Amino acid sequence: MKIEDILLVLSSHFRLKRMRRFIEAFPLTDDTSILDVGGDPAFWADLPFNASITILNLSKPATYSDRCRLVIADGRLLPFPEGSFDIASSNSVIEHLGTFQDQTTFANEIRRVASAIWVQTPARSFPVEPHLTGLFIHYLPKPLQKKLARRFTVWGYIATDYDRDIDIFLKETRLLTYREMKELFPDCEIMRERWLFLTKSYIAVRRI
Repeated sequence: MKIEDILLVLSSHFRLKRMRRFIEAFPLTDDTSILDVGGDPAFWADLPFNASITILNLSKPATYSDRCRLVIADGRLLPFPEGSFDIASSNSVIEHLGTFQDQTTFANEIRRVASAIWVQTPARSFPVEPHLTGLFIHYLPKPLQKKLARRFTVWGYIATDYDRDIDIFLKETRLLTYREMKELFPDCEIMRERWLFLTKSYIAVRRI
């Protein structure tokens, strides 16, 4: 089995587990309206309700489902009035906004447009950087990450244009701490998603 296949299996495992927690967190029905900011239709394939799902992205996803409505826009400036949705959701997106200022803007917009929210992001404290799949590398200065990621991360071995993509990654990716999540989502419970007794990611949840 290729490394990419193993990572896909792990990703599917965590996606299913996360969906179970999502269902447990909210009183979902077929009438529930959900906004997924930066999402993928595949995440909603296992939702056992015929909810109204709007997916917002900067561009059209590679795979799409007729079950979802697509909106092209920026998560930092959501084109919806306040309280437009029952739930606003986002998985592994906020860490790609580059600066804490942009992450704050994103968090405020998510909180504005829905009664309830669910925002998941990888935990900076987890020893494996989830995008590069490298041990401890995200704790190093960025110039050193750029030098080491090619040989000491899974992503470095499979990247097709390493020099271009590593620069984009280092510019855009900013993992969050528990304290920062509390600051970004002051009216939310910050849940922990664990793996091998370690906190793998945080989930900000504001219930209906």
